[in-house]
Amino acid sequence: MSAIDADLERRILFEDNHLLAINKKAGEIIQGDKTGDEALNERIKKFLQKKYNKPGDAFLGIVHRLDRPTSGVVIFAKTSKGASRLSAQFREKEISKTYWAITSVKPQSDSGTLQHYLKKNPKNNKSSARPLPSDDRKQAVLDYELIKESDRYFLLEVKPVTGRHHQIRVQLAAEGMPIKGDLKYGFDRSNKDGSISLHARSITFKHPTSKEEITLKAPVPEDKLWQFFEG
Repeated sequence: MSAIDADLERRILFEDNHLLAINKKAGEIIQGDKTGDEALNERIKKFLQKKYNKPGDAFLGIVHRLDRPTSGVVIFAKTSKGASRLSAQFREKEISKTYWAITSVKPQSDSGTLQHYLKKNPKNNKSSARPLPSDDRKQAVLDYELIKESDRYFLLEVKPVTGRHHQIRVQLAAEGMPIKGDLKYGFDRSNKDGSISLHARSITFKHPTSKEEITLKAPVPEDKLWQFFEG
């Protein structure tokens, strides 16, 4: 890379010695997988090497992930201390995350709590939801609120209480409200760019060294419907 990655640089939401947070685009993968596509963590490493003239490989710790078709705020750690302390916050559920989701079905109540019991099928990378507990299923809980609507779509603000595989996607689908573009969970057509209309809007955490509470907010994708809902 002969020049600083300008696209990546403009999407940085926060950076200091310990952390870097970025507004992930739908379609980007956090870490390398069998597709062989360039992963966001490797792209950021190259960016840091170039920006700070690092002679060797830049450290970058992955502390959480977003699904490939989802957009929004993702935090990476630039130091091992930052990685371990942030990972502990995620593990202890001390980090608050807010998502925006677009659906074509209005919820029965404008706000509420959803509870299901989920089971992941690794063969098709899909989870299923049931209303009653069983030994092979994990409890999933989220709070939601209807915050805006257009003539055809509804914007939900979602706050997951638990952190399960595809939790928001499968729970909304189980209530008859699949996320726009999410063919895997029952929406009837795809988005043109292959995304699903799920956006990690904000995250609140304690800085790993200063202990200051930080809230980061990610602007929505450059799409007419998203722009309408953000406006």
